[in-house]
Amino acid sequence: MSNLETLDVGQANELKLAFRRTGWTNEEVKRLCEGDTLADLRKVLLGHAEVKPAEHVINCDADPFVPSGWKVEEHQKGGQFRFDPTQVEFWLSEPQRKGKVIEGVKLRKGLAGKPVLNANVLDYLLAHPHLIPEEWKRDSEGHIRYIFFWGTIYRRSDGGLCVRYVYWDSGRWSWSYFWLDYGWDVHSPAALRAD
Repeated sequence: MSNLETLDVGQANELKLAFRRTGWTNEEVKRLCEGDTLADLRKVLLGHAEVKPAEHVINCDADPFVPSGWKVEEHQKGGQFRFDPTQVEFWLSEPQRKGKVIEGVKLRKGLAGKPVLNANVLDYLLAHPHLIPEEWKRDSEGHIRYIFFWGTIYRRSDGGLCVRYVYWDSGRWSWSYFWLDYGWDVHSPAALRAD
């Protein structure tokens, strides 16, 4: 008699509780049961295979997404960026850290020479929102974070310069933009590649 023939209701319930405890959805359990997925998982359990985390490499040299009617004013290329949230730093200028507002044009000058991430990273994260850490949603005081990707500066059809940002709203990640003529505050960090 095979081990499978001895699987009882109690063991099935253990599986159910384990799936629930670890956050599995019904769709994921269904996918696990399709094809050879369970056979592959068994190979891991028996030590014949390994599970390696997927690498998310973002091509920061590619041309960025350009919203309709916009143009790219500046796009700082950044090579191949292997996304790891620990390699992203949120940077604030001195006035921002002191609770003041700084005009975007001045902030842009303050960011010159810093390893700013460009809009390719923003768009990759929006396409793969599960990669964005929970702590990016809000700052330490509970305010929504507006994370700016200064490596790409756009010019809108009306001539104004702007930078795109990502933020958490209504249960999902979204993007918007802010004019360089406006003021940035403590809730608007620049995303930099950590050294």
